[in-house]
Amino acid sequence: MKTLVAGWFSFEEGHATAGDLLAAELACDWLESAGISYDIAVDPPFTGGINWRLTDPKNYSQIVFVCGPFLAKGTLETEFLTHFAGCRLIGLDLTMLESLDKSNPFDVLLERDSSVRVNPDITFISPRKLVPVVGVCLVEPYEQGLTDITNTAIHRFLASREVAVVKIDTRLDTNTTGLRTPAEVESLLARMDLVITTRLHGTVLSLKNGVPTISIDPEAGGAKIKRQAEKIGWSVMFTVDELTDEKLQKAFDYCLTQEARTKAKECCDRSQKMLEEVRDEFIRASVDSGDSEVELVRIDSENYKYENFRRIEIDSNYQIYSGDLYKKGLKKNVKQLFKSIRRMV
Repeated sequence: MKTLVAGWFSFEEGHATAGDLLAAELACDWLESAGISYDIAVDPPFTGGINWRLTDPKNYSQIVFVCGPFLAKGTLETEFLTHFAGCRLIGLDLTMLESLDKSNPFDVLLERDSSVRVNPDITFISPRKLVPVVGVCLVEPYEQGLTDITNTAIHRFLASREVAVVKIDTRLDTNTTGLRTPAEVESLLARMDLVITTRLHGTVLSLKNGVPTISIDPEAGGAKIKRQAEKIGWSVMFTVDELTDEKLQKAFDYCLTQEARTKAKECCDRSQKMLEEVRDEFIRASVDSGDSEVELVRIDSENYKYENFRRIEIDSNYQIYSGDLYKKGLKKNVKQLFKSIRRMV
């Protein structure tokens, strides 16, 4: 004789949760460890079991209803209890919605909580199976981008893997995922195991935080995403016209490795080093408005921990290093000092 395991996953309108299914798997494991054969009752969209309404109750030695709230007089509960009237009933990990002195249809009740007692939910000891958390950051359709092709390929790939997908939108004028600030966007990207993206900043902000990306340039032949990846040395990049399911599968497996995380950090470090020159050029262009007395220099000094110093020359005998002001804790006054010196000249 078999045991039938049922729960809210056994009803199409049962609103079954992840906890319900984890509890059912655990109950089945316990039965199997005791050498007890069982069937599990499921309704769509769940598969892999039987329809309890089509069963002969005489084929089961006992019925287990596992996890969730239970009200004996509820519509679904009444239908279930009526079908299995006369069978031995076990209630496992249930929240009993009526006081037990008023209603308890179970021969054995190991409740989660009731009017009599409270137990920890059994999913505390369910097997822990974690899957990759994948950020998906897609660009909106635009004229040059073949986004219908890239999006179809990405969704087809994701459907082939057991992953936890997190949709991430980098747009902030209007955001489809409820993010409001750059910090919120970057914080979410930084916590992914990997990111699949057709956006440039989906790539940049992920690699900046050591998160590997599958970067896809939606323009035929590649455009800004391709150029960015090549410049910083990130190799997991495809253009829309070279994208295949096989490449996505291999790239996904690689991005989950420690090697990929190390490479992502290397790309970030390399980029930050290259951007020192961009920063210097920008400051030089901003400070030097044509006045010959303003110059940017780089000073390597054990006494100062700042990489960049401005030197103001009023004449060959008068120089001010802004580093001196920083050392004295007068950083806020540097900008005003520059303005004052220019007015003097």
